[in-house]
Amino acid sequence: MAPTIPRLPLALAGVVSLLAGLAAGEARLGWDLSLSFVHLHGPLMVCGFFGTVIALERAVALGRPWAYGAPFATGGGGLLLLAGAENSGAIMLTLGSLIFLAVALNVVKRQPEPFTRLLALGALAWCTGNVLWTLGAAVSEVVPLWASFLVLTIAGERLELSRFLKPWRWRNPTLVVPVALIGGGAGLSAAGLPFAWTLFGAGCVALVAWSLVNDIIRRTIRQPGLTRYVAVCLLSGYVWLGVAGLLAPALDAGIESLRYDATLHALFVGFIFAMVFGHAPVILPAVLKVKLPYRGYFYGPLVVLHGSLVLRIAGDLLALEPIRMWGGMLNGVAVLGFVVMVVGTVLRARRS
Repeated sequence: MAPTIPRLPLALAGVVSLLAGLAAGEARLGWDLSLSFVHLHGPLMVCGFFGTVIALERAVALGRPWAYGAPFATGGGGLLLLAGAENSGAIMLTLGSLIFLAVALNVVKRQPEPFTRLLALGALAWCTGNVLWTLGAAVSEVVPLWASFLVLTIAGERLELSRFLKPWRWRNPTLVVPVALIGGGAGLSAAGLPFAWTLFGAGCVALVAWSLVNDIIRRTIRQPGLTRYVAVCLLSGYVWLGVAGLLAPALDAGIESLRYDATLHALFVGFIFAMVFGHAPVILPAVLKVKLPYRGYFYGPLVVLHGSLVLRIAGDLLALEPIRMWGGMLNGVAVLGFVVMVVGTVLRARRS
């Protein structure tokens, strides 16, 4: 039965990819780290870490043993990348995303709702990006597809929660615009066509506008404790998604400039990790069967994350290398601090 399948080893495999991906990211910034996998920073973070933890969450929710094949394959794929078997690792990551897509389609069949279809669309974007990358496409060509996977997954989850708001007939139709722009931009990038980043960026900005009207955080930001903390994480994440969207059109002229770093990390660090910080206290107890009580110090890593990202992007846009490097280093400190904080809080809760 699915409940007997060990979940912690799968989660730990994702964490290994996270730690390695962070180290590779620091090396890419210029810190003196002798690593052989620096060029795998993106695949490790998006596929090895995010792909594994999201696939594990979805497998737990579905409750079918075969669904655990997705996090098993992606977790193993990340480890293979680190072991130097890059081709085998890429194939495993692609296999995991294919199983994940099958899980998403199964959910749509069971519950044919707009939010499940949006989640399946995100899964399709991830799977497509993995296939193209495995076949030899550059990371810069498929990164909009990988980003679409994460952005559309979050959008689908927020759309599901919007059902707790007052019904509005235009909620779902207006979401079509940002989704079409994001998906269109990702598709153009994969095909090597112009205006890819302009469309993708416009979609990110449009999604922020939609979210500010339709996300339940408009209510929950007024509530105390964990509820407000989650809302603050999401709201701050939307700010960075908007920044990424505004920066993205310049990349159509080329990705060699530091603006590429600024755009991607505004999205992946500012938006995606803010969402991770906000959702972890809710998701981890359900997935790993642990107690993670909310504490006020949860805001600490979030403040460091956003403050360091301001430094990093300022360093990027002003070509100030030391500021850029220290901002990136503190990005990693914020993420590691969050991991340590979560583990410590869980252990203290167990002792009590």
